[in-house]
Amino acid sequence: MTNIFKYEHEFRLESGTSLPGFQLAYRTYGSLNQDQSNVIWICHALTGNAEVADWWSCVVGSGKLFDPDKHFIVCANILGSAYGSTGPLSANPATGMSFFHDFPEVTVRDIVKAQVALRKFLNIDSIRVLIGGSLGGQQALEWAIQEDNVVQNLILVATNAVHSPWGIAFNESQRMAIKADRTWENYSSDAGQKGLKAARAIALLSYRNYKTYQATQQPQKEGDKPAVSYQNYQGDKLVARFNAFSYWHLSKAMDSHDVGRGRGGLEKALSTVKAKTLSIAINSDILFPPEESKVTAQGIKNAAYEEIDSLYGHDGFLLEGEKLTEVTTKHFPFLINQQKQHEQII
Repeated sequence: MTNIFKYEHEFRLESGTSLPGFQLAYRTYGSLNQDQSNVIWICHALTGNAEVADWWSCVVGSGKLFDPDKHFIVCANILGSAYGSTGPLSANPATGMSFFHDFPEVTVRDIVKAQVALRKFLNIDSIRVLIGGSLGGQQALEWAIQEDNVVQNLILVATNAVHSPWGIAFNESQRMAIKADRTWENYSSDAGQKGLKAARAIALLSYRNYKTYQATQQPQKEGDKPAVSYQNYQGDKLVARFNAFSYWHLSKAMDSHDVGRGRGGLEKALSTVKAKTLSIAINSDILFPPEESKVTAQGIKNAAYEEIDSLYGHDGFLLEGEKLTEVTTKHFPFLINQQKQHEQII
């Protein structure tokens, strides 16, 4: 069951503006043991939600890498998203109507700051493993810097320490598609839906790659164009479960990611990470290419680098459960050796 955490104080954002409080939807799986040595906190990506056992079922579940029979697993929907947390469709207390276009810009640092508030509410003093992929990995790295004495072990999958001009260009192209939708200027929950569909189609080209489409979208008979139906299907699927406002704001949050900002640069910021770190790349990822994961690993003192061979590009971080489990347990064997604890305190 999804829980709701309500923060009922002014929440200052990095931009200098504020939210008059916020709420986060979150899920927990398993039981917290007495010494808090079994906390796994998972940060989700752009259009993810707190139901991590659904969207990352290849690594979360009984007998899997993150096992609720052994671990206390937490996943929170992020600030600005569309799954129960405060976002653009939430009510603006100043007007009584949804924020829509008036929702303030949030950064990865704001998103992490909100999750820190949730951590404190849950009385969790130590996170044994903090993990995230893509935008989730950006959050995890930022968190390990913000709370260097809380995060013990850090797993970064298909992500980076600063969002690249290439990644920003992809996001801006998607926002241009949303903006080209004549309904986008409306203050309505269905504004920009056609633009959102096109934006998702653009995003898919970065989530996968030429070889992925060659392998998965070949016509079965003359005249078939499965790539056309695939792009349309995936666009419609996102429109049915998300909204253009959250997509707009969270893509901008991703663009904001730069752990070196205001900290003396990238090298200095990465050197402050105390957690034992594993930086994992997908060899066919064109959105977060392996060289970005290597930079992160090289900048963190106690870090290792692994590369997963996958046909699926950036989406490999969601699909390659066996390979992800193999490289992760190689560096963190306690994930499979830790015995179940019965002393439940939450």
